[in-house]
Amino acid sequence: MAVRRRSKRTYRLFRLDTWDQFLRLVTHPPYSNWAFRGERDERWPLYSSLSRYFRAFQVDPRAWAEQEARILRIFKRKAHQFLEKPPDPEDDFQWLALMQHHGAPTRLIDFTWSPYVAAFFALERTRGDGVVWAMNKARIDTGRARMDPRISGNFHRYFLKGDRRFIWMGEPHTMNSRLIAQSGTFAVPGVLDLPVEDILSDQDQSNIMAKIVLANAVREVGMRELYRMNITHATLFPDLDGLARSLGYELEFHWAYNPRTMRKYATEQTQRRRL
Repeated sequence: MAVRRRSKRTYRLFRLDTWDQFLRLVTHPPYSNWAFRGERDERWPLYSSLSRYFRAFQVDPRAWAEQEARILRIFKRKAHQFLEKPPDPEDDFQWLALMQHHGAPTRLIDFTWSPYVAAFFALERTRGDGVVWAMNKARIDTGRARMDPRISGNFHRYFLKGDRRFIWMGEPHTMNSRLIAQSGTFAVPGVLDLPVEDILSDQDQSNIMAKIVLANAVREVGMRELYRMNITHATLFPDLDGLARSLGYELEFHWAYNPRTMRKYATEQTQRRRL
């Protein structure tokens, strides 16, 4: 396991080659109490889906605040026809969590309290090296209570303006089924033009962030162990869509043999014969 401190004021970077190395790292202090996010490409900066959309489709940054407010307004006006109990109209954070749940681009960045759930998202569809980002909520939230987006008016006051470089972490008052299944939480950046690691660049990140790169060699063992732990799309997205998406990994898995090599796994009977 290679550990590299990029500079005095930046996050720790780990490059891991085995599943066991990952387990040893995330199950011991300081990372045993941090939040995690998995992504399938370690080269990606830690942006929200809204930031990625604005950047990918070249929306002028001067329009970002108004356009973000616009899609929130549209969703509030139209989503009621699909909801038995819509959120309070003034609870912007609850509405954003609902938008995120259904695939809209928002500034919310999904994290989880489970390093195993994060590892699943890092490994499941990767063809290269995946990454698990780790963040220390206790250090990030210092002095940020007054900016809590769950407080009425705070989203417009502290986030939409886009003039404050900070990160807030937490969950909405009411959690949906996916957020519960994934032990989920959100990181909410105060600006959209910088990735999280740059927003926090003016702080000593060694006790705030860590980047854990999982080499592609970790995937086969890691995914099999996560499957044995019942961490799949079917359990993380407890609906018909999640069940359908979970069938992808079923193509790679079988209890009796390895579908990649066609090698049969040793049974208790064959093990006794060897003895």
